[in-house]
Amino acid sequence: MADLVLFTRKGCCLCEGLEQRLRDLDLQALGLILTVLDIDSSAIEPELRHRYDLEVPVLQLDGRELARVSPRLQGDGLFNWLQRGLSNPADPV
Repeated sequence: MADLVLFTRKGCCLCEGLEQRLRDLDLQALGLILTVLDIDSSAIEPELRHRYDLEVPVLQLDGRELARVSPRLQGDGLFNWLQRGLSNPADPV
């Protein structure tokens, strides 16, 4: 299983929308485990908070930052986008 991490912020409509669209997918079929991290949490390292502060939502796949996903991408389109990221780990999605 691969780790898919979503850096988010409470009250961010883009973050909440992406999180819901990801939860609606069968991520297990891709071998993914979704973890959602609030960038403002005290558990977040200060360097990550500084890096992603104005960039959320941000997705990381096994520690590799993915390209920004379009807020319009959902369902099969989002599933296929993630699948491409898994099959081409050296290429940006």
